[in-house]
Formats: sequence, C-alpha cells, structure tokens
Amino acid sequence: MIQLAWLWLRNQPHSTLSRWFAQRVQSNGGRLKRSTIVALVRKLLVAQWKYAAFGILIEGAVMKNA
Repeated sequence: MIQLAWLWLRNQPHSTLSRWFAQRVQSNGGRLKRSTIVALVRKLLVAQWKYAAFGILIEGAVMKNA
C-alpha cells in the first residue's frame, strides 16, 4: 500500500489527496514524510472503499476510459 501511495503521488499530482500530502510535508519542513505517507495510505483506502461501495470518485483524480 505504501508503494501504491507513492505511485498515486507521481501519477495523480493534481488530486486533492496529493495536494494534501504536499501541503502537509511542506508545513513540516520536509520532515516526517514516512508518517505522512502512511496517513495518505489510509486516506486512499477510505477513498477506494467509497468508490467501490458508492461510486464516489476521488476529487481531482483523472480517470482513463477503458
């Protein structure tokens, strides 16, 4: 899940969760990235559950057509 979070940051830089992560790390002066990425993992899991259960997309995420 940690690797998924790093991939999310790389591939979805304009999503709400990516902007939250960047703001949080910046406010810490670049420290505590490890604990912040774990918090992002939790937020991603909740967002994925909302998508699977209710069809609610993550705000700012870009989806590709199949």
